[in-house]
Amino acid sequence: MATLNPQLLAILACPACEDRPPLEWRGAYLVCHQCRRAYPIRDDIPVLLVEEAVPLEQIEPPPPSEPAQG
Repeated sequence: MATLNPQLLAILACPACEDRPPLEWRGAYLVCHQCRRAYPIRDDIPVLLVEEAVPLEQIEPPPPSEPAQG
């Protein structure tokens, strides 16, 4: 599992978003909730390249569906 220096995590921001929102560390990814991209962490190094990002939906399960009302 990847490890990140907390001071580094505090200054990292999404490269795809104009207002540069902070990223959240989630396992082997850094996640931007604004554009819903997940940036991989490889060999403990964040890969903050937009072309390397994957949609957030690929790394987390979808929310549980609500039961049908009838």
